[in-house]
Amino acid sequence: MASTVTHDTHEAEKTPATPRPGYGQLLRTRGAWTFLLPGFAARQPFAMLTISIVLLVQHTTGSYGAAGAAAAVTGVSMALFAPYSGRLADRYGQRSVLVPGVIVHAVAGLTLTSLALAHAPLWALFAAAVPTGASVPQVGPMVRARWGVKLKDSPLMTTAAAFESVTDELTFVVGPLLATALCTAVAPAAGLVTEAGLTLVGGLLFAAQKSTQPDVRPAAGHARVEHTSALRVPGVRVLIVTFLGIGSVFGGMQVSLAAFTESIGEPGLNGVLYGVFAAGNMLSGIVCGAIAWKVAPHRRLVLGYAALALAASALWTAHSALLLGALGLLVGMCIAPSLITGYTLVEKLVPAGARTEAFTWLTGAVALGQAAAVTVAGQLEDRFWDGAGFLVPMGGTLLALGTLLALRSRLVAQSAGRTVARGVGHRVPVTVD
Repeated sequence: MASTVTHDTHEAEKTPATPRPGYGQLLRTRGAWTFLLPGFAARQPFAMLTISIVLLVQHTTGSYGAAGAAAAVTGVSMALFAPYSGRLADRYGQRSVLVPGVIVHAVAGLTLTSLALAHAPLWALFAAAVPTGASVPQVGPMVRARWGVKLKDSPLMTTAAAFESVTDELTFVVGPLLATALCTAVAPAAGLVTEAGLTLVGGLLFAAQKSTQPDVRPAAGHARVEHTSALRVPGVRVLIVTFLGIGSVFGGMQVSLAAFTESIGEPGLNGVLYGVFAAGNMLSGIVCGAIAWKVAPHRRLVLGYAALALAASALWTAHSALLLGALGLLVGMCIAPSLITGYTLVEKLVPAGARTEAFTWLTGAVALGQAAAVTVAGQLEDRFWDGAGFLVPMGGTLLALGTLLALRSRLVAQSAGRTVARGVGHRVPVTVD
């Protein structure tokens, strides 16, 4: 009897260990480091691009307005073209898209640099900014797609989504600091030149990891399924709207924090406050990925997004740097769970042959929401009171939350459809239709 009890005890101890997600277990996934390290190097320049353009163009034109406009053109171009890059990667393979893409991006970035240094007219900078943004390599979505191949339906997918969210945040902390240091300590063009070089080298190294990229060869009878657009999945369209709202938080915070710290005579606090905001995002992302969730992803998204909208709605009431820092930390902590759950839902909603495209739709939505928020928040700060730009995160998240609440059944229906058909050869038409 004692032996039986001991055996049962050991079994009870072993059982929860398998499904419980953990970063150690995730990083021990066979072959993961072969794409993680070059992937981190290749995605680092993405966070350097906007600030490098702003600092260079402002130096050559003397206008923050012109600098912001050039950066906004780059961001909008990236948001519009990213999904097509993802679709091509799903159809022809990541390497086939990434290699020519990083070459075009490097050439376009260096062209933009040369035009700015030559004091070319603004329209010429805009013309160069379009291909620069359109060719931004979508390494983050490609890494997420590779995790999907490695993990398939493993509970570690949520951990992988959290890990990627933390990596993104780390990128957006290190990238702007590196670009600023290069532009101010070396030369105004150093940031953009380094961004182009890192994109080229990192992108080629990542593309060389052919063994971990998703398979693009459709099985017999699956040609139509593999080429189906992710945008046809209703749940993806709902997620795009929610990620637009998240983008409005990033854009609104960037402009409004700068304006607020300038208004109180402490412009140096801008980096500190934004760092606190990013730290909250990273911290909650780490915690979110370490939890073995029992609540369904679509319910977690609604609850997490409601918390984000509530926290964002309080930003405009802050009248001190201390209070704004606390609210920024709270907002940051609410962003990561929504991002992570949204990316996790892609794994459940979208056929494997369209996931890279789906991920790029979401990252593009964040970029588009950020570009729009920067513009609107800037206008509000210029025309109304200091801190009026914080109304943008509030409005963006509330509108997205309303859409999410109204259309949340699409997330449930698609998830359920895929669950029933999991492992069946014709599962994808059930999900899409």
